[in-house]
This record gives sequence, structure tokens and C-alpha cells, in this order.
Amino acid sequence: MPHAAHPLKHLLPGWYACVMGLCGLALAWFRATPLMGEAATAVSAGVAVLAAVAFAVLAVATLLRARRHPEAWAEDRRHPVRHTLVAALPISLILLASVGVALLGASAPLRWLWWAGALSQLGTTLWVTQRWWRGNGPAGLQWASVTPALFLPIVGNVLVPLAGVPLGYPDWSAAQLGIGLMFWPVVLVLIVVRIASHGLWPERLLPSAFIFIAPPAAVGLSALQLGAPLPVVWGLWGMALFTLLWAGSLAKRIAALPFGLAHWGMSFPLASLAALTLRLATPGGVLAVLGPLLLALTSLVVLALVMGTLRGLREGTLLAPETVASLQPVSAG
Repeated sequence: MPHAAHPLKHLLPGWYACVMGLCGLALAWFRATPLMGEAATAVSAGVAVLAAVAFAVLAVATLLRARRHPEAWAEDRRHPVRHTLVAALPISLILLASVGVALLGASAPLRWLWWAGALSQLGTTLWVTQRWWRGNGPAGLQWASVTPALFLPIVGNVLVPLAGVPLGYPDWSAAQLGIGLMFWPVVLVLIVVRIASHGLWPERLLPSAFIFIAPPAAVGLSALQLGAPLPVVWGLWGMALFTLLWAGSLAKRIAALPFGLAHWGMSFPLASLAALTLRLATPGGVLAVLGPLLLALTSLVVLALVMGTLRGLREGTLLAPETVASLQPVSAG
């Protein structure tokens, strides 16, 4: 096969969604500890180690790719959809720091990891949004590029308080959360208008619809870290739960698709809703039942994604040229 000799060339930034999903699952299992005991913490630690290993492998592979195939990295930054996936890397740093703080407590290495993630996420958000000033054209914001992946540069900012508050930076955490809150509804409206005026994004990207769940669930988790009133958090939980039902209506169509990297877009949103549900759960309450059910669902989905990824790597169907969309690349600016 023509691409088999250079699989590293096709290691897109979206691969860091694997780290995001595993970190999200680790956080969800950690939140299950009050209901399920120390066994949940042990599972959380195991998944966290897997996430760290996945990140290390991807980081080394990304550096090798940048060295051997610099044109591929430049193409990612020019592409109207893939450029937003660059945000998955700083989000992974933020989530790894969050998992580390939850399991191990505050430390200097985790503080540096969190700052690296928070600042690089801020820079990525600025880089993505400044492109919008170029207007609706090849170098600006095209309708074809408005997909749920556009949430990634936004969601990363609302995750900052998860580790930022226990590390002692509540003010900065709140400030960066505000950036996410400013752009979350903007992106939501853009996507809905795109659906109404230009139809859905390519079928192969359909699993990314689950990304709609992530903003309200992640904001809810961060709001709790910052001491927000519980009615506000419950409102965010309601948004996330409804969005799960909304995106879940596509489950049959998604199940009929061949496995692809886009399926990992389901993992972190499900994990964040499970974590928020478990965070709000009280013994004997409805959420004490719903939370473990969502955790089990998320665990099964992530397990299926891991198995699908290993199978795809073995068969050579994942590290291959992308054929998702025929979109006109933009300036890398």
C-alpha cells in the first residue's frame, strides 16, 4: 500500500483524543471512590498510567513526525478542520495534570505540567480565533470547517480549574474558564447554523457529535472547583444529560460506520458527564445509581475504542491518508 512506508506522516494531532479519553475515564473512576471505595481509586490509577504511557508514545512520535515530515505538520495547520485538532495536545497536558493532582496531590512537576498545558491552550485558542478575522474565505472561517472539532480550542480553557484550583491558582483558573464560557455559545450557534444551512459534516465524522456533551459537563466540574452555587452546576448537568440523549440518537448511524479516529471523540465527553454525575451523587440518591451506570457505559466505550485502535493499527487502516473531506486548505498563519 502506498502509505505503508510512511505511517508516521499520517499521525494527525487528533490522536491526542486517545489521551483525553483515557484521562477523562481516570477522573471519572476517581470521582466514583466515595460510592465504590478504594477499588475505584485503584482503577483510576491504572487508567491514568495507561494515559501517561499513551501520551509519552504520541509525544515521541509527534516529534519524529515533525522532524521527518515537516510538510505534514504544516498541512495540519493549514487544513480548515484539522487545525482545530492541534488543541488536543495542550488539553492532554491539562488533563494529565488534573489526574495527577487528583491521585497524588499538588507537586512542582504537576504545577509545571499544568502551566504548560494552560498557557499553550491559551495560545492555541488565540491562534484559532484570530483566523476568524480573515472572513468567510479560504484563509478564514469557512462553513465547511465548522464542525464539533471547533469546540476543542474552547473546551481546553474550561478544564483549567480542575488542577488549577488545588494547585493554588483559582484566579487564573477562573479567568481562563471565562474565555471558554465566552466562546462556547458562539461555537454552538455556528454549528447549528451550519447544520441548518449546509447540512451535517461528513458522515465519517459523525461520532464527533458527542463533543457537544463536553462543554456543559466540563464547565460543571470546573464550576464545582471554583465554589459555584449548586443550582448552577445542576443546570449544567441537565444540559450535558440532554445533550447525551440528543447525540445518542445518532448511535445507530455511528455503529454502522467503519472504525476511525473520530470515534475517540465520544470518549472524553462521556467521561466528563460520568465524572460530573458521580461528583453530584449522594448515597441513596438517583445519581448514585445513574453515575455508576454512566461510568460503566464510558468504560465499555473506551475499551471498545482501545480494541478498535489496536486492530486498526495492526491492519494499517488508521495511520493512512485522510479521506474524510474534500476541503480547501487555508493559510497556516
